Amino acid sequence: MAVRKHKLINRPEDLVDEMLAGFCAAYGDIVRCGDNRLVMRAEPKAPGKVGLVMGSGSGHEPAMLGWVGEGLLDVVVAGEVFAAPGPDNMLAGIRAADRGGGVLICVSHHAGDRLNAELALELCEIEGIDNVDMVLLYDDISSAPKGRESERRGTAGLFFIWKLLGAYCEGDVSLAAAKALAEKVRDNTRSLAVSLSSCASPMTGETMFALAADEMEIGMGLHGEMGRGRQKALSADETIDLMLPPLLADLPYQTGDETLVLLNNSGSLTLMELFILYRRAAARLAEAGIRVYRSWIGPYATTLETAGFALALCRVDEQMKALWDAPANGAYMKQL
Repeated sequence: MAVRKHKLINRPEDLVDEMLAGFCAAYGDIVRCGDNRLVMRAEPKAPGKVGLVMGSGSGHEPAMLGWVGEGLLDVVVAGEVFAAPGPDNMLAGIRAADRGGGVLICVSHHAGDRLNAELALELCEIEGIDNVDMVLLYDDISSAPKGRESERRGTAGLFFIWKLLGAYCEGDVSLAAAKALAEKVRDNTRSLAVSLSSCASPMTGETMFALAADEMEIGMGLHGEMGRGRQKALSADETIDLMLPPLLADLPYQTGDETLVLLNNSGSLTLMELFILYRRAAARLAEAGIRVYRSWIGPYATTLETAGFALALCRVDEQMKALWDAPANGAYMKQL
C-alpha cells in the first residue's frame, strides 16, 4: 500500500504552531492557545480544583488537543511531531493548570514523555511548587508481558482515563485521590493495535516503517514500535478473533463484567471497515458474557495517515460509569 508523502502544509518548521493556531481558532469557545505551545481551557475550572496537564508529541490528533475542556484536561503541552515537549514548556503548562488544588501530570508511558515530566517536577521543586505529582499511564498489552504492566506503552486506551479523570477532577477531590482514580482506570484498561500500512513524516517525508501489501502487524505502537510480529493479513473477523482473546485474558475480564469499548482508527481506515470490525468484537464480547456499557468508534488517537486500528477495553464499576456519563465539552467529546 503506497504511503502518501506529500502533506498539505507550509514550512515543516511551522507546522506545529500553525496547527495549534488553526485548532484554537476552530474551537475558540472551548480552548485557547498560550505561549510555550499550550492549549488551555477557554474558561479555567473553579479555584481550588485539581488541575490536569499532559504533554504530547504532535501527529496523534485529535489526541491530545481534543481532550482539553470542561470535564476533561485543563492544559495540553504540544511537542514536535512524535516528540515530547521539553521540561520548560511542561513547567509552563503546570503553572497554567494550577487552580490551587494541586496539579497532576498525566504521562503516556514513553521514554521522552516520562523523562521530560520528571525533569519538570525537578524544576517545580527548585521553584518551590510543591503541590504537583505525576501518574504514569499505560495500556498496550503487546509492549510487555503480564506481570510487567508498568513497562507497557501508553496508547489509544488512555482515552478512557482522560474522560473519567477529567470528570472526577470537576469535583472537590484531592490531588492524591485524583492520582488514585487515574491508576484505577489504567489498571482496568487493556488495548491491542494492528497496522496495515505506514505513514510518512511531514518533517522529512520519510516513511516510518514498511509493511508488504499482504502483511499486517499485531501490537505495533503509536510510533511504529515493534509489536507481536508480522503475519499474513487477515479478514476483519479473523483479526478480531486473533486480538480479543489475549485482551480478555490479560486483565482478566470475566463473565458479568461491564466494559467501555474503543475501536480507534489509527488514521486512514474507513468507517465501513471499523463498523465491520466492531460488529465482530461486540458479538464475541456477548458470547463471553461481557456487557458493553458504552462504545466509541473513530479516529481518537491517530498516527498521521497510518492504516490500522486499536481495540481498547476498560472494565467499569458504578463509580466509573457515573463519571463516564458526566458532562464533558472538548472539541471531540461534545456529546458526552
